[in-house]
Amino acid sequence: MAPEAHDRSRVEVRRSARRSRTVSAYREGDRTIVLIPARMSHAEEQRWVAQMLEKLAAQESRRIPGDEALMARARELSAAYLDDRARPSQVRWVTNQNSRWGSCTPSEGTIRLSHRLQGMPEYVLDYVLLHELAHLLVPDHGPAFWALLEAYPRTERARGYLEGVVSAARLPHIPGARHAGPGPTGPDQAASCD
Repeated sequence: MAPEAHDRSRVEVRRSARRSRTVSAYREGDRTIVLIPARMSHAEEQRWVAQMLEKLAAQESRRIPGDEALMARARELSAAYLDDRARPSQVRWVTNQNSRWGSCTPSEGTIRLSHRLQGMPEYVLDYVLLHELAHLLVPDHGPAFWALLEAYPRTERARGYLEGVVSAARLPHIPGARHAGPGPTGPDQAASCD
C-alpha cells in the first residue's frame, strides 16, 4: 500500500526519552506504530512518520503476492492437497472483507482473499487459500469439508494464528503503554532508521 494511501488516523506516534537517535515503525493490527525520540520537533515527527510509512509499504509490497501469484499458489495447493480437483477461475485480493479471511463462489469458481492477510506468514495464507479451494469442492463446513483439510500439516497452527489475530484486535488499547517490541505481525514487519 502506498504511504499516501495509508490512513494517517491509524498512525500512532510513541515518544521515548530513552530513545536518542533511532526511529522505528511496525504494524500492529490495522495501526502503524512509529517510535521516535521524545526531543523530536513536530516537523521532524511528520517527516519521519512519512518516511517510515514509505519504508514499511516498500517492505510489504515485496512480500505481498499479486493476484497472478495467488492463482499460481492456489493451483500448487490444489495439486498438492486436493488431487488437483479444485480449479478456481479467479483468485484475487479484496478490501471489502473485514469479518472473514476469504470467500468463494463455487458456481463461478472465484476466490477472494481479505487484504488483512497481506503480510501474514505464508503458511497462514496457504491455509486460507486451501480452505477456499476446499469450498469449491464442498460448499459447507461439514465432515467432508474438514476431511479435505486434514492433509495440510499446518491447519491447526494457521487457525490458531488467525484466532490470535482476532483476539488481539479485541484487546483494549492503552494509550502511552510501553510496548516490548515489534507487534503481533512479527519482526519482519518492522522498519527502523537511525
